[in-house]
This record gives sequence, structure tokens and C-alpha cells, in this order.
Amino acid sequence: MQHPTEIEDTYAEAFRSIYAEVLITARDRKWLDHACQAATGHGSSTIMCDSEAGVDRYVGPGGDETFTTPDGRPGAILQFHVPRFRKDREPALEKALLARLSQNVLTCPTTACFNLLDTDPYFKLGRKIALFGDGYQKRVVRFGRKQWALPIMGGEFTIDRRFGFRDGLMGGNLWFFGDSVDSSLAATELGLAAVNATPGVIAPFPGGIAASGSKAGSKYSFLFASTNHPFCPTLRESLGKDSQVPDGVQSIMEIIINGRDLATVAKATHAAIEAARNSPGLLKISAGNYNGRLGKSFVYLLPERHAAEMAKG
Repeated sequence: MQHPTEIEDTYAEAFRSIYAEVLITARDRKWLDHACQAATGHGSSTIMCDSEAGVDRYVGPGGDETFTTPDGRPGAILQFHVPRFRKDREPALEKALLARLSQNVLTCPTTACFNLLDTDPYFKLGRKIALFGDGYQKRVVRFGRKQWALPIMGGEFTIDRRFGFRDGLMGGNLWFFGDSVDSSLAATELGLAAVNATPGVIAPFPGGIAASGSKAGSKYSFLFASTNHPFCPTLRESLGKDSQVPDGVQSIMEIIINGRDLATVAKATHAAIEAARNSPGLLKISAGNYNGRLGKSFVYLLPERHAAEMAKG
């Protein structure tokens, strides 16, 4: 009989972001999925991606039907995050949105694009993308919203004129220690399902899971992140006492959780732990932190500990 999975009394260290929240709709789930996959592609890690991007949830017909899309079609809510510590954070987020929405949503058959954050300041993103209309674009009011309509060979593409952004959170994380690659991955998939069921968060790695957790810095001066070698199971013997891989662990998978705020990321974290904790072959659940050097938003893995720390202010 498997012993109960250890839930380490530690915290995930998250950091502030600015993020945009975008709704994409399409004729059906097939083309909606194509648009989402393309628009969030290469959006895994701020280390070398223009933003961290992912699908929050599907809404409207076939999804969360408590959320009604403006045009009544199947939709998906996407988040795009850029670290707040970047000096060029606002231009960087706008550039990422401009590239991703113009190249991957405008081009996808039957799609439309809506803003979900009514904020000031905002990006005049619709106007910039509308220039693709080459002078034939026009301002319209559709579904009670101010939009641009572009004639395209496939028909017409509509997009809201303004796109807002606000403070969010990046870098929430969970580590799943398994006695094999299969058991680690299976447990992480259970945790991921719980994350995906939590509104307001995204898991921005391929399929929502990161197999290559990183540490800050490297022996190579030109790299500012590298493999987290103390937690690599294949290095346990060669590292000796410097290895932090427990006996019996053969694989450690990670979920990164970005979201609207600390409370939402914490809710997703605790849901993931509860969903995965009894998975066969899962030996331990932990998280990565840098003792406050990266971010000041801590997500404690034990719910009662998290509540107590939040009560302290």
C-alpha cells in the first residue's frame, strides 16, 4: 500500500505581472482551437518568450455557458502576461498582443476578437490591426460594442477597438515527485485538470506542464536561466549530498500557474494539490521559491498555512 503523499510545508514564489484578457470566438470548436493554439504558441516562459500565454477557459456553447459570448458563438478566454519588473512592460505587452492577434487570430477562419478588461490606460489595438484593411476597414458598432470591421478574403473580421490591461500574477508553481516518469506525469495531469477548472488562471507550458524546471543563472555567462540541476533525478548520484531529489523519485513535473491575482492563483494551487495527492506513485508535492528574491507574493501549499499568512497581511 502506498504511503500518503507528502505535501511539503513550503510556498511557491510568484511575482507581479501586467496582463491582458482576450475573448476569441469562432464558428465551431475546431477553428476556435486552431486560433487558441496559434495565438498562445511559444508563450511558455518569460525567459525567452514575448509573453506567457494560455487559455483560461472555454465559454459559451460547448463551454462555460454561464458566460455568454457577445456573438453567441463558442469562445475561449485567453490571458497574456508580461513581468511587471520589465521597464518596457507596457510596450512589450502591446507588441506581443499585436503580433499574436494579427498573425494568429485575424488569419484563422471565422474568428472574432473581443476585449475583456475595461481599463484606462488601454491599447488602441483594434485600430492598429484594422490597418490591414488597407483603407477599406471601418468603424462599426456590433453587439453593443465599438469595433473595427476588416474585409478579408474569407469574409469579414471584427475586433474591439480598445484592449485593456491590469496587474496580475505570474510564477505560481507546483512540483510533482513521482517514482517514475509515468506516475509523475499522471499526477501532474490530475493537478492540471483542477487548474484548468479554476476560472481566472492559465498554465502556460506545452499542454500545461513543464518537464524542464529551471533555476536562475547558469555556469555560462550568456544564460540567465538553466536546468534546476539539484532536482534532476539523473544527477542524484553524481551530485551526492548536493542533490535534493528524495530517494525513490525518478521524475519531477511542474505546473506554472499565472492568473488574475494571488487569491485566484492560490485557489488553483490548492485545487491541484487536492486532485493529485492520492495519485499512484506520487511521493511528494512541493514548489519552487527563491526566498523572496524573485517575487513577494507567496502561495503556501498547505491551505491552513496560506490562510494564516494572508491574515497577517
